[in-house]
Amino acid sequence: MRKKLLAVSLSFLLLFTSCITSFSLDMKSASKFTAKPLPYSYDALEPYICKEIMILHHDKHYQTYVDNLNKTLENYPKYKSYSVEKLLKSLDCLPKEISTSVRNNGGGVYNHEFFFNIMTPDKTEVSGKLKNAIERDFNSYDNFIDEFKKSALGVFGFGWAWLVSDCNGKLFIITTANQDSPISYIYTPIIGIDVWEHAYYLQYKNKRADYIDNWINVINWNKALENYTSSLK
Repeated sequence: MRKKLLAVSLSFLLLFTSCITSFSLDMKSASKFTAKPLPYSYDALEPYICKEIMILHHDKHYQTYVDNLNKTLENYPKYKSYSVEKLLKSLDCLPKEISTSVRNNGGGVYNHEFFFNIMTPDKTEVSGKLKNAIERDFNSYDNFIDEFKKSALGVFGFGWAWLVSDCNGKLFIITTANQDSPISYIYTPIIGIDVWEHAYYLQYKNKRADYIDNWINVINWNKALENYTSSLK
């Protein structure tokens, strides 16, 4: 009888251990960041941005940032539960040995997800509160576009140009180097253009100005309005 009870107990213990191990593995897997699919097909932005660029940009560059962020946090379980946004807003509080990598790779993840979502194959126009704010802070839409293009063209090396809002709804144009993100500086990004060469070189070679001019045609102004409206809350 004792042997039978012992066998039953042992079987239950093994089953329980197996469940706990499986649960732990699932939790570990769930805590990893994953690359989000594009909200449109790879060729949807043609002729402004070609299919080959979008495949390279999304499947290689963006995916690498996701993988590297996961590797960075591998031995820091406390921060695996953080969103990318929370990580980038907490850079000064992170352990020194991972803060630079989180800044670079977490920024790469956040910036690229923002970038892919601020583009659309559909024709949109600036409207509503965002249109009013652009006219208020830049005098006119055309003047804003001119200033934005100058800032994007003026980024030295690798980086980004952004239209951002502060906590009061005032709009600014800023640039960031490498994969630095506006949210690390307490700004809300409204639109942002990637001016790293991988974003345009296959199609435009060294003609960044042509890339910027064409990129204006795929801005998702409906999404930009959502971004601005959320910054006012």
